[in-house]
Amino acid sequence: MTYLIVDFEATCSDTGQVAREEMEIIEIGAVALWGNGPDIRGEFQSFVRPVRNPMFTDFCKRLTKIPQRKVDSAEPFPIVLEKFSAWIESFDDSTFCSWGDYDKYQLQQDCLFHDAAYPFGPNHINIKMRFADNVGLKKACGLEQALRRVGLSFQGTPHRGIDDARNMASLAPYVFVQ
Repeated sequence: MTYLIVDFEATCSDTGQVAREEMEIIEIGAVALWGNGPDIRGEFQSFVRPVRNPMFTDFCKRLTKIPQRKVDSAEPFPIVLEKFSAWIESFDDSTFCSWGDYDKYQLQQDCLFHDAAYPFGPNHINIKMRFADNVGLKKACGLEQALRRVGLSFQGTPHRGIDDARNMASLAPYVFVQ
């Protein structure tokens, strides 16, 4: 079994400038993990040029630390999705995983907006809930809290797709218990 651990960053605001239904993916970060790890079979990372709200809000700049120029020069969602889909298809027997359900819904929303095929099947593992259940938490916690709980520290930059995906992969022994 290959777990495709995916994290999307999207356009956002803290003042309502960007409506939830108009948020767009601006970074795709993914790690392909074999079994419960630590064998990482590959990674995918790409920035995506948004079309509805092409200019970042100050909040989005602070949260993601993604420079505006990175998305300005990036390819649009349909082209990046084609590359991401090819990467996904290179793994047999894979399952889409993310920290919570947000990423699943954001991808579905962007696919619908761009009239693009959703690249995953119906299965999705909510790593946030799985972690909470497996370590006996009454309430799910954030990624950084989860890492601290098991004696790990966050590596990289929080709210960057590839770094979040790598950190989720480091929790594999607590998520994909065999």
